[in-house]
Amino acid sequence: MPSSPLPLIEARKHLRADCSRCAGLCCVAPAFAASADFAIDKPAATPCPHLRNDFGCGIHDRLRDRGFPGCSVFDCFGAGQQITQAIFGGQSWREAPELAAAQFAVLSVVRQLHEALWYLVEAEALPVSSSLRDEVRALRDRIERVANGSADELRRLDVAAHRAEVGELLGRVSAAARSAGPSRTRDRRGGDYMGADLRKANYRGASLRGAYCIGADLRGADLRGADLLGADLRAADLRGADLTGCLFLTQPQLAAAIGDATTRIPAALERPAHWR
Repeated sequence: MPSSPLPLIEARKHLRADCSRCAGLCCVAPAFAASADFAIDKPAATPCPHLRNDFGCGIHDRLRDRGFPGCSVFDCFGAGQQITQAIFGGQSWREAPELAAAQFAVLSVVRQLHEALWYLVEAEALPVSSSLRDEVRALRDRIERVANGSADELRRLDVAAHRAEVGELLGRVSAAARSAGPSRTRDRRGGDYMGADLRKANYRGASLRGAYCIGADLRGADLRGADLLGADLRAADLRGADLTGCLFLTQPQLAAAIGDATTRIPAALERPAHWR
């Protein structure tokens, strides 16, 4: 990993949500059902009742208190402003209702592409061979071009194929980067650790890609250098855990977990507000 998080933060600048440049797409396009994540039912393509006229959220500073933790862990990876400003030239579904269907249709596509770019930016900074890094750079450039396509092109896109290609390459990058570490535990991809007692477990350098860690007790666990791509960390207790140097961790994963001031996280990510 680079000695400073600044290059990674800068390279990901356009992959961070800027709600001030979006038209509240995530508050309108998706449907959600009353559950532990959302206090109400909301049909797709229907504005949330808390969406303000300026596209801001009326309860943004108290989402969890009002029963909307699902909103607090959502991240569009910058797809919202890309769609609103670049693809649709600053026009929104509210002032131009005829654009609504197209804007809502491409939200999931662009979000998935931007999430892939989030991982590829990190992969390019990892200690791997120059040939593997060249593969990452080439795929990153190609995904960038695809994400900048027109609405029609994005609606026709086979995004699953692109995700599969990115996933395969990231798997090879992960294996190469983790093999260079001081230690490496066995492959735990897709493991079921829901509610498991994993206190002080040593997962240093392990692959926990896609692992189900919902509600797992990971207090004091050593996750340094572990591959956490797609790991489900909802309600996982990370207090006192060490996640420094872990691979492919996202802000939504952290936000969905439980942590505190003793949880060590990658320098390029932010400590969730509700941990404090």
